[in-house]
Amino acid sequence: MSRYRIRPPKLLVLAVAAAQLSEAACALRRGQTYQSFVAPTPLPAHSTLILGFLGGREPWNNDKRNVRKLALKLRAMNLPDVHVETLENTKRNLAAELIRNAFDRNRDGQLDTEERASVRLILYGQSFGGAAVVKLARQLKEMDVPVLLTVQVDSVGRGDAVIPSNVARAANLYQRDGLFIRGEPEIRAEDPRKTTILGNARFDYRNKKVDLSGVSWTKKVFRTAHTKMDFDPDVWLKVKQLILAELR
Repeated sequence: MSRYRIRPPKLLVLAVAAAQLSEAACALRRGQTYQSFVAPTPLPAHSTLILGFLGGREPWNNDKRNVRKLALKLRAMNLPDVHVETLENTKRNLAAELIRNAFDRNRDGQLDTEERASVRLILYGQSFGGAAVVKLARQLKEMDVPVLLTVQVDSVGRGDAVIPSNVARAANLYQRDGLFIRGEPEIRAEDPRKTTILGNARFDYRNKKVDLSGVSWTKKVFRTAHTKMDFDPDVWLKVKQLILAELR
């Protein structure tokens, strides 16, 4: 079902489209490459790799967005054997390449049975990044690669409701207050015997104040609730808690 439930006037559509085109043009100029990753490959035994996907057309290194902020906070904690990277949501193939290299300890260019069993992977993302998390998990299922945890934040995209059976645990945080953009309200397991849904947590932004200083006017006007959720510290505290609980 579409999340765009109200048809806006044509002038508003044109204004939003122009802003999105501008964002897309910027993203094309600064597209992420494999050289952006800092995690050593292959990773030492028993390591965990955490990948965060940004929303919209945001670049992987935008440290004003909370996907990136959380990654930097996790890095600063110096957790043993934990490596954290962020990606643009269109770079799933780049993520798959990193995962393969990270756990390919005999360096033969592919993951054998023992290497696949050793994979410790956590995925999280916001908006289109939330949908990218599920799509990447689906790609990894085809490679017989397991995922410890997926976390979606106001996920927007096709096919982001069904969590593939290679994911052990999954959580979903969303809002339904936006006029044009509303997150996926309910994720479910493709196979409940293999995947535990930790919850579908709804956040209410009808009256909640969130600091949006520095945010573009298009996001404040046309994506108010969706943007509030992106910048809500309570949301990212919850994501952090989910990830740390999985690491423990």
